[in-house]
Amino acid sequence: MLTQDTLADCRFCSLVSKANGEDPIGTARTVDHWLVLELRQPWTKNIFQEDPRFKPLFELSDQLFMKRGMMIRPILIAPDPEYSQPGNTRVICYHRTQKQFAQFEKQEFIVPEAKFPKLVTALLKHLMRQPNELSQFKPYQQETSHIREILVCTHGNVDVACSRFGYPIYKKLRDVYASEPNSNLRVWRCNHIGGHKFAPTLIDLPDGHYWGHLELEVIDLLVKRQGDVTQLRSFYRGWTGLGKFEQMAEREIWMQEGWKWLHYHKFGKTTRKGLKGVKQYLYAIFRLIPLKQIQASLEQWTKDATWAEVQIQFISPDQATSGTYHARVELSGNVMSAAKSPKSGEEIQLHSAPQYQVSRLVKQIT
Repeated sequence: MLTQDTLADCRFCSLVSKANGEDPIGTARTVDHWLVLELRQPWTKNIFQEDPRFKPLFELSDQLFMKRGMMIRPILIAPDPEYSQPGNTRVICYHRTQKQFAQFEKQEFIVPEAKFPKLVTALLKHLMRQPNELSQFKPYQQETSHIREILVCTHGNVDVACSRFGYPIYKKLRDVYASEPNSNLRVWRCNHIGGHKFAPTLIDLPDGHYWGHLELEVIDLLVKRQGDVTQLRSFYRGWTGLGKFEQMAEREIWMQEGWKWLHYHKFGKTTRKGLKGVKQYLYAIFRLIPLKQIQASLEQWTKDATWAEVQIQFISPDQATSGTYHARVELSGNVMSAAKSPKSGEEIQLHSAPQYQVSRLVKQIT
């Protein structure tokens, strides 16, 4: 274990987190829709705020959240010599189309670079059910719903750990697995996806799984999905279709159910939380308000809960099996991890990171 006294030679936040046993589960962002945008590097740390092409994206994303409670996650991918077309830009949109689901639905477009901002605006206005010009982009739409996309964070301008540890993972995925004959896998370098102390990190789409603290030895299992799924337990950050405590329960279910669980349609909700002071009373009131905007803000405000009771509803693809898992997630202790700031390459300060465990898990078949 690394302590404040033994950190002198360590400049990577992810090494500290991993050495001290910090569990990455529950750190995946909750997302309703993804916008994956192909853009040449270099990417600055604050490229979304600094590049004027992204101003309409953030204005419309804010409107989507305020008016419809939708969480939009933009992410950049670097052009690839094999996948990309000079002078054109790729835009991939993943949609959560229903409450209970297993994968995000995909739309992909390849447009001339000059049309890129207009396409992004049209896609977001379409989500807002406003008049839009998405129909004019039909000739640019690609049929790639069968292709799995893995996005590996190598964004060293945000944190050097992402490039130092992310690039070898990217290279193995890209050169070995994505290059196999008749492969339905594409692998991309992407910008920062959050949680650099869990580097190397990646997102697996269309499933929407976040991974962290990855090692080359587990890549085969992650890609091929054959073998003992429990070997991936310590690398799983969570499924983006769920909130923090629901992700913790969902991992436990997946470890028990095995690979078939990936195909089950799922929906989760947190019914109770262990909170202190005024939060315990306000949470009981506000959680009853059926507005996604309120619930998203409430989740952030109460993420320091010491326990939570969670329900995960599920149904098999053939609809033959359905039911609900009831779980209790409890604080199990704390580990010392790298503070959110400073980042790798600077003097690292430790802070106490809460760790959780699923203390009860009951399966109810309907």
